[in-house]
Amino acid sequence: MSIIVTNPDKRMAEIAEKVENGERLTLEDGVFLYESDDLLTIGQLANQVNLRKNGRKVYFIENMSLYFTNVCEDRCAFCHFRRDEGQEGAYTLNPEQILDYVGKHYHPLMREFHITGGHNPHVPFDYYVNSIRVLKENYPNVTIKAYTGAEIDFFSRISGLSYKEVLVKLSEAGLGTLPGGGAEILTDRYRSKMNVEKATSDQWLDVHRTAHKLGIRTHATMLYGSIETKEERIRHMLQLRGLQDETNGFMVFIPNSVQPANTTMGIKRRTSAFDDLKTIAISRLMLDNVQHVKAYFINLGTQLAQLAFTFGASDAHGTIVQERISHSAGALSPEGLTRDELVHLIKGANRIPVERDTFYNEIQVFE
Repeated sequence: MSIIVTNPDKRMAEIAEKVENGERLTLEDGVFLYESDDLLTIGQLANQVNLRKNGRKVYFIENMSLYFTNVCEDRCAFCHFRRDEGQEGAYTLNPEQILDYVGKHYHPLMREFHITGGHNPHVPFDYYVNSIRVLKENYPNVTIKAYTGAEIDFFSRISGLSYKEVLVKLSEAGLGTLPGGGAEILTDRYRSKMNVEKATSDQWLDVHRTAHKLGIRTHATMLYGSIETKEERIRHMLQLRGLQDETNGFMVFIPNSVQPANTTMGIKRRTSAFDDLKTIAISRLMLDNVQHVKAYFINLGTQLAQLAFTFGASDAHGTIVQERISHSAGALSPEGLTRDELVHLIKGANRIPVERDTFYNEIQVFE
C-alpha cells in the first residue's frame, strides 16, 4: 500500500487528535506511523495512551520458563530451537525429569510456569496432558501458562479432538492460560514465504477465540523483523484487535523481534532500536482494546526495555530463570533476571514496579 501524504505534519496532528479523543486508528494511520521518522511524537502519543490505561505502573511476575521437548515436525525459517527425533541435542522430558528440573529452580514466590516447545509427533496427546497434570499436582498454587495456539492446533490433529475438546482436557489437567506464541505474522503471504507449516492465521485466531469462549484468557504475540511489510504488521494487529472486540480475552500483546542465527551476527541482521521502540509504541496505539503491551527484555535487552516503559509498554515480563528459544537463535540479553533486578529496572525508568500474578492481579506495589 502506498500512502501519499502532502503534509506529514498535518497528518501526524490528525492522528494525535484521534489519540487525544480516544478515537480508533485505521490501517492507514498505522502504516503512516511506521513510515514516519518522528519517533518521539509517536512515543509521546503511546505514553499518553498507556498512562491513561495503567498510570505509572509497570508489571512483572515471578515465573519460570519450561520446555518439555524441542523435537518438532515443523521447520519454520526463523526457528533455531527445533530438532528432529534422534538428532544431536534433541530431547523429550518425562514427568520425572520435568519435576527434577523444576525442583532445582523453584522457590515459594514463583507464581507461573511458562511452557512452550516443539510439535513432537512421536509422543501422544496424553503426554502433553499428563505433563501439565504432574506439574499442577506437585505445585497447585502455580498458574500453568502452556501451549501456544499452534500447539493446540497440533494437538487437535494428532488426537482427532476439536479445539474445544483439547482445551477442556488441558484445563481439567491444570492449564490456566495460553501463551501468545505461534502467531508470528498473521498473513498468508508471510506464512508461505517463511515456511510456517503449523496453524494458519485463521486457525491460530480460532484457537484463541475458542479459549476465550471457555473463559480461558490468553496472550498474543507478533514476531517481526524478517520479510514482513509494515502493512502486514498493522494487519496483524488489526486481526488481534478484531478478535478482542469479539471476546475481550487477550490480556497483553507482546511484540518480539526475530533473532539472528547466532550471537556473532552483526547489527545488520537485527532489528534496530528505532524499529523496536516504534513497534512498541504503534502496538500501544493500534491495540486500544488490549490493556497491556509487554517490553520483552529477552528480545529488546534490558536498557531498551527500560526505555520502552515511556513508549507505551506496561509490562516487564518476569524472572524467567532460563530462556532457551530466543537464545538458541542468538539473543544477547540475559537468560533471566532476579526480582530485585526487575524492580531496579522499572524504578530506573521512573515507573512504579508492581508484582502481579498471571491475570494481572496486583500482589505487591514497590512505591
